[in-house]
Amino acid sequence: MSTTRYENMAYMADPRAYQSGLQKPQPRLTPIVPYYRSMLDIDTPTLDPVSLLPDESMEDWVAEKLSQTERKHRTESWADILCYYTAANGAAPVAPTRASPAPNLHSKPSSPLEIPQTVSSSDPKIAAQQASDMRNIVRRKLTGYVGFANLPNQWHRKSVRKGFNFNVMVVGESGLGKSTLVNTLFNTSLYPPRERKGPSLDIIPKTVSIQSISADIEENGVRLRLTVVDTPGFGDFVNNDESWRPIVDNIEQRFDAYLDAENKVNRMNIVDNRVHACVYFIQPTGHALKPLDIEVMRRLHTKVNLIPVIAKADTMTDEEIMAFKSRILADIKHHDIQIFEGPRYELDDEETIAENNEIMSKVPFAVVGANSEITSDDGRKVRGRKYPWGIIEVDNEEHCDFVKLRQMLIRTHMEELKEHTNNALYENYRSEKLTSMGVAQDPSVFKEVNPAVKQEEERTLHEQKLAKMEAEMKMVFQQKVAEKESKLTQSEEELYARHREMKEQLERQRLELEEKKARIESGRPIEEKGKRKGFSLR
Repeated sequence: MSTTRYENMAYMADPRAYQSGLQKPQPRLTPIVPYYRSMLDIDTPTLDPVSLLPDESMEDWVAEKLSQTERKHRTESWADILCYYTAANGAAPVAPTRASPAPNLHSKPSSPLEIPQTVSSSDPKIAAQQASDMRNIVRRKLTGYVGFANLPNQWHRKSVRKGFNFNVMVVGESGLGKSTLVNTLFNTSLYPPRERKGPSLDIIPKTVSIQSISADIEENGVRLRLTVVDTPGFGDFVNNDESWRPIVDNIEQRFDAYLDAENKVNRMNIVDNRVHACVYFIQPTGHALKPLDIEVMRRLHTKVNLIPVIAKADTMTDEEIMAFKSRILADIKHHDIQIFEGPRYELDDEETIAENNEIMSKVPFAVVGANSEITSDDGRKVRGRKYPWGIIEVDNEEHCDFVKLRQMLIRTHMEELKEHTNNALYENYRSEKLTSMGVAQDPSVFKEVNPAVKQEEERTLHEQKLAKMEAEMKMVFQQKVAEKESKLTQSEEELYARHREMKEQLERQRLELEEKKARIESGRPIEEKGKRKGFSLR
């Protein structure tokens, strides 16, 4: 760019300073002009001379000039004007970016990927480096098809070929319809119908037990390995102190098993048995959460994704359900219990955001489970329950929140449940576990490993594993002994019952024989089974 053109642009920047500067010795422009020329990627357009610059700010003047310039030269004109304005104030010029819109000096970047158009550093080298970095991260447009847009399809094929797994735990008192709701959720008979026995034949467990059932289900070519963890016996006792401990121990044991699998040499086939979601069933009392419910949820919310539901919602009216939900949410907030909420992303559209908000507005979900189909008044076959006063449909959102629960648990947030379990809940447990064992190190600084310390850590870990195995063996031994004692007690009771029965039978036979003997001695006829056997001699 020639000196005459530079003088023309300097005059445009500040005419008064330019006229007063003609009376003084002009500074050397040689270091600035080559540096500015070396940073330009485009040729500057010709600018119209300005006869008079009004008394206004540089930003307003630039905006006015841009509005008068043609649309296709708007970016280039802005870049030249801004560069000369920066050079006139003693700062390093900025290289313009081709095909970039004119920025608003009073607004912040609209996205993290937007590149600022000015360089604040006055050092030419630093300014040049910053300008180079900005040019390197500008979005580029491809001139042809490359192929990485097919990555989602590759991931889809891999996922379908490998299959998915999902582990869900159901916690609640007996009789709240946990098995029925699981069958209704996955539209399959994971739990076969059980025959109701008499009250005297029902075996009441003495402790909370953990039972799991797994099934491979397939839908439209997608395979799902489903595992349902049930907790029979929970809340069924007069004294429910620490009834939550077997549940928490089971979740931690699954975390420990996954951690041990990660620490092995071969980690190719790690089976994920961690609990991804816990559906907690609340009894429809209509009042508030019971102390047992609060304590259990406080113990579980840091280890598993907690989803509260109100069981058997068909026993309450709509007004009672709304009031009960508000009390439950108030208790959850008061005790600082974290329940699962669907994640929100910046790129979500309005429809997705509205859908997530609608799902969260139904928490805790008031649900009804039903495995059988009934005929509605209009002749449709629907899943639900029929009463003398009406029909409740499971898949009708006006009747219950089952559809929203299924939408959160399966259709929209299943992967989010698994990711939150892995990235948040399991990582927190893993960090606490390793820290408690002394396996802590600074992640930002590499430190040499002390063999003695490492050996001590391994010895401690080995001792803890041995103690854990010993405790498990003792638990299994005690369980086997208890089962054997129960069987022996039952056998003893059966033997005593048979002994009493045989003794009573022998006593009856003895009495009959004595009666026959007395009749024979008296000479009276002896009748046996209605038949006359003889006559008396008298």
